[in-house]
Amino acid sequence: MTELRHRAGTETELQHQNSEDKGSETEGKEKDGASDNETKSDSGVPEVPVPADDTPEVLNKALSGLSSRWKNWWVRGILTLAMISFFFIIIYLGPMVLMMIVLCVQIKCFHEIITIGYSVYHSYHLPWFRTLSWYFLLCVNYFFYGETVTDYFFTLVQREEPLRILSKYHRFISFALYLTGFCMFVLSLVKKHYRLQFYMFGWTHVTLLIVVTQSHLIIHNLFEGMIWFIVPISCVICNDIMAYMFGFFFGRTPLIKLSPKKTWEGFIGGFFATIVFGILLSYVMSGYRYFVCPVEFNNDSNRFTVDCEPSDLFQLQDYGLPAILQSITGWTTVKLYPFQIHSIALSAFASIMGPFGGFFASGFKRAFKIKDFANTIPGHGGIMDRFDCQYLMATFVNVYIASFIRGPNPSKVIQQLLALRPDQQLHIFNSLKAHLTEKGLLPALEEAA
Repeated sequence: MTELRHRAGTETELQHQNSEDKGSETEGKEKDGASDNETKSDSGVPEVPVPADDTPEVLNKALSGLSSRWKNWWVRGILTLAMISFFFIIIYLGPMVLMMIVLCVQIKCFHEIITIGYSVYHSYHLPWFRTLSWYFLLCVNYFFYGETVTDYFFTLVQREEPLRILSKYHRFISFALYLTGFCMFVLSLVKKHYRLQFYMFGWTHVTLLIVVTQSHLIIHNLFEGMIWFIVPISCVICNDIMAYMFGFFFGRTPLIKLSPKKTWEGFIGGFFATIVFGILLSYVMSGYRYFVCPVEFNNDSNRFTVDCEPSDLFQLQDYGLPAILQSITGWTTVKLYPFQIHSIALSAFASIMGPFGGFFASGFKRAFKIKDFANTIPGHGGIMDRFDCQYLMATFVNVYIASFIRGPNPSKVIQQLLALRPDQQLHIFNSLKAHLTEKGLLPALEEAA
């Protein structure tokens, strides 16, 4: 009996073990099936055609004896110097040219992203996809830049009757234009492709949000003073270059899986180099009115002017040094522009958060199995590849100015007052006069006069 019980127990254990093994096999098959499904879903994304190597023939011949790693280093370096030189030229040409360049970059970035969508899904022959995409780009630009024209060209707009009407009904016209595009999209829906068409509708709108909105903020930053445009962009460029240099020569530790070539050494080296660069560049630029004065439209000359009395933000001030730095340098105070303190925040954001715009773009490109957005710039890819971090930076600068820098603008208040009816202006005048009299300021002003 004892032996029979022992055998029965053994058989029960074996059955239990077999059931566990089968369960684990089933679980393993489910996991394998899930991974297979993931692989299939990834492989189901159509691949975008890889553009051919567009490196100039002169560079190919000159660098033919180098390895691919060093060849890419030299190509990127030479083209980077060329782009920096072009950047200096457009700065010299003034704010109007800068605005036009920003608009051209916006259109090119939009074209590169929409082209990827069209290349992926062109086999479905979706009607009106590219036409509607460009139409929505026109509508959104009309809305944003119409607001800007009304704010910064108020006198010119009020002087011309057609512009005044467009300004008065600007938002209604913008909504009517968008509504027309929306109806066109609904009418273009094709049976069996509904889901795909709504994908592309969302694709277009997200692209507009990323590209057009950010470029609009860049131009708003430019109107605050060219320094708010040049320093942030230069910090992103510096961080990109120095992170590449530190990573190229010292990189050993991978930073993020989305960008295998990015390293911690490059990230940290780029951070400190950008902080130093931002402080030095801010010191140089803060001494020139051309860079620090707000960009304003002169109604008499019908052109932009950048002449003003610099604010306290761009006046040298004495700052006391911490005891540690005093013992090292022997200085008790140091003269700095207050803007240099703000430049540390801009440089830190460009170094820490700015690269996440690049990581986002890397994830996007990996999703569609492409290396670059386009092949516009040899060794660098498309325009969007160079400006993926700039758009994130533009939003931060605009928020930073609104939160910590910008105060009430008297000129805009006067513009709004001039747009009121005479009886409304008189009512505001009497209210303001009573307020100043109550505060005791108006008699003092009259005596001074």
